Amino acid sequence: GLVLVAEEQTGGRGRLDRRWVSPPRAGLTFSVLLRPAVPPARVTWLPLLAGLAVQQAVQRIGAVETRLKWPNDVLLGPDRAKAGGLLAQSVDGAIVIGIGLNVLTRLAELPPGATSLAAEGAECADRDPVLRAVLRRFGVLYAGWVGNAGDPEASGLRRAYEKVCDTLGTELRVLLPDGDALIGTASSLDAAGRLLLDGPGGPRAVSAGDVTHVRKASAKS
Repeated sequence: GLVLVAEEQTGGRGRLDRRWVSPPRAGLTFSVLLRPAVPPARVTWLPLLAGLAVQQAVQRIGAVETRLKWPNDVLLGPDRAKAGGLLAQSVDGAIVIGIGLNVLTRLAELPPGATSLAAEGAECADRDPVLRAVLRRFGVLYAGWVGNAGDPEASGLRRAYEKVCDTLGTELRVLLPDGDALIGTASSLDAAGRLLLDGPGGPRAVSAGDVTHVRKASAKS
């Protein structure tokens, strides 16, 4: 339950060791330490739960359309621009969830295709209430999930996540670390939170750790 919030971040790390920088007083960069009492096979749902907490909190407090891209991107507005990301890491038997969210960051400070709450005209772009809203929602979802032994069905987690996930129903090109590519339609999530891709060879489950890129099939890789 320990939460550590950074005022700025100069050496942050995202998926695949990508660099994440947050200028001072512009975004939210924080980590949450958790020790979930659930079966190990269900811990893979924890980063998806965190993403859902951010989505629900931001959409409510900011009154801006908020969606998720599997496995770890937070998207804002009609253009579905990236405003945040999440990363889970196992440390000494605990799980640390790192969350980064662009709140007041100006478009000139962001890479192409990224956005922030302020840039999207969110009703609330004050970092303190946004952080509190995310943590409150995280706490509610986490309690329900742990109370159901991490079961994504009994806790309603899978249904709620799939409802706001833009990845589902989309034809994708998934680039794997070995250079192979899979093309198919993302149909749903399996019991472990993996993405089910329906392609010419039949359904294929891919995990976040197996994926280098997930992009629409019509886009350049």
